[in-house]
Amino acid sequence: MLLATQLERVFIFKDKDQEITLTDPEPKWSTQAVLNFYSNTYPILTTAKISAPIIKDDTIQYRFESVIGTKG
Repeated sequence: MLLATQLERVFIFKDKDQEITLTDPEPKWSTQAVLNFYSNTYPILTTAKISAPIIKDDTIQYRFESVIGTKG
């Protein structure tokens, strides 16, 4: 029998050389809504962009990548 399961979303970002993994506050939200939600707690995320998802360890991982401090 074949079972379909929905993979859990996790959101990862780097803050001061430390990788932080965030849980999905609401699976129905868009990734942009999740970014907006967490930017209240982590101000570095206010200028972040969302990378393409990667499936790893039975989760869908999205990376929030800060664009502060990059040139060109």
